[in-house]
Amino acid sequence: MSKVIAKRELLYSLKGESLKKKIKVLIHEPRDVSSEELGFAVHSGASVCKVEIVGLPEKFSDEVHGADSIQALSMASDVEGYLKYFQRKYDLYWGCGESYFDNEDSL
Repeated sequence: MSKVIAKRELLYSLKGESLKKKIKVLIHEPRDVSSEELGFAVHSGASVCKVEIVGLPEKFSDEVHGADSIQALSMASDVEGYLKYFQRKYDLYWGCGESYFDNEDSL
């Protein structure tokens, strides 16, 4: 089990509902991966970071691969694409209740 090294705490509600619940976006520390593990050729130093969103009704987890740990971590920390995907079903908010996305950015 890898260590969580970064998190973002947000609120969500189902579209059309007012009840807000907590979610967390978690980024795990990078770990090395091998060609054998992935099933295709990678050079020494290739890494992966796990990204999770916990607290939503459905489970979400993804692994982001990079040429090295810095690239894997950099790409994993760009969580906006994941959140925009879930914005189709949920309204997302900062902990203070302010909308996470500007209206023009949400679609």
